[in-house]
Amino acid sequence: MKKSLVLAMAMALGVTASAYAANPFSDVPAGHWAYDSISKLAAAGVIEGYGDDTFRGDRLMTRYEMAQIVAKAMAKGANVDKLAAEFADELDALGVRVAALEKKADNVKITGQVRYRYYATNKRDAGDKKRKHDLRSRLWFAGQVNDSWKYTAMVQNVQDFTNGIGDENTSFQRAWVDGRIGGMKVTAGRFQNKLGDGVVYDARMDGVKLGYGAGKANIYAYYGKPSSSTNDAAWTTPYDEMYGVGLATKFGKVGLDVGYDVFKDATEGHGWDAIVPVVDDNKIFNVGLKAGLGKDFNLGFRYLHTSEKVQDGDSKNGYVVDLGFAGAKANKPGSWGLAARYMDVGGMIPMSYTDDCSPMTVGADYVYKTLAREGWKGYEVKASYAFAKNIVGTVAYYDWKGKVSKDKNRTLGAHLMFTF
Repeated sequence: MKKSLVLAMAMALGVTASAYAANPFSDVPAGHWAYDSISKLAAAGVIEGYGDDTFRGDRLMTRYEMAQIVAKAMAKGANVDKLAAEFADELDALGVRVAALEKKADNVKITGQVRYRYYATNKRDAGDKKRKHDLRSRLWFAGQVNDSWKYTAMVQNVQDFTNGIGDENTSFQRAWVDGRIGGMKVTAGRFQNKLGDGVVYDARMDGVKLGYGAGKANIYAYYGKPSSSTNDAAWTTPYDEMYGVGLATKFGKVGLDVGYDVFKDATEGHGWDAIVPVVDDNKIFNVGLKAGLGKDFNLGFRYLHTSEKVQDGDSKNGYVVDLGFAGAKANKPGSWGLAARYMDVGGMIPMSYTDDCSPMTVGADYVYKTLAREGWKGYEVKASYAFAKNIVGTVAYYDWKGKVSKDKNRTLGAHLMFTF
């Protein structure tokens, strides 16, 4: 950009010699003749530089690039009549493009989540460690396609510090679109498909989900394939298909939901046969009730039934009881909560139970060989507290016992969650 153009633009915006002291670009030193002017233009959003925090002032810009800067300055109310006249043709040609750029400035939103987790368990594989800790980072990208449709994606990075090395894994975990066709809500792609309040299934699915709400009643139907994940319970990924229907409604402070889910056509030779034998089809029915007891207390009950069992002695039935008090809220520092859950479930009922520190999430092959085959019963308790805005800590303890072997599986875990 020529010196005269920088000064002219800065004067049009009313720049004073000492307007800004902060250095906006790494390649514009404080002693540069255009430092103050460039600072003002950058602060006003007229110039943006490049993605690597450089301005590249010695680079020749095209007339179209200059026209975009003039257009932004005009939008800020600057008196740039001479510059506008000079670039009239380019501004006219760029009219639609500039408007589109301004509209898309806030079109894509990025949010994030960072979780540090520590846990200790009494059950492990040979050579495995009882205590582990890791760091998980997630970035969410949400873009508005139009007034009715939105695109969302999530990238995840996990660093395991157990061995003091920081073993790292990064994956593009989810990507889906959701919107409406008439009165029907549509979700399609790879997304989290939570079934039975997360007890039946709480992992990703590649497929489509349709929902329709009429008053306080909502119905849904879905079809897809369970997607692989290091956090998924071992017996979900061998299935070629999953589909189901459900209904949720509310009567005052009492909520009711019913679901019927089918995991179909197990694939042979999936590598987990020796750990968790799977059946060709597994059909799960569940019904849940939730009730608010006063301002802060809530109570829940869920009944589950599966069409199959892995081994003799397994139960096809199960139930879950929940009790909660208040809860830590990320946007309310000082808020806190307590929660307790008791579970008595068969081996083929929870297809994927991904609670942050539960034995089914942090356990290795040993846990799968016991709990996944025979189911379990036991309790879990949690306490959460918001230390500051968007910083929430949770401590949890799990005491489970295999329903056939009677093996005890105890886990103590804690995590600190940062959201932004």
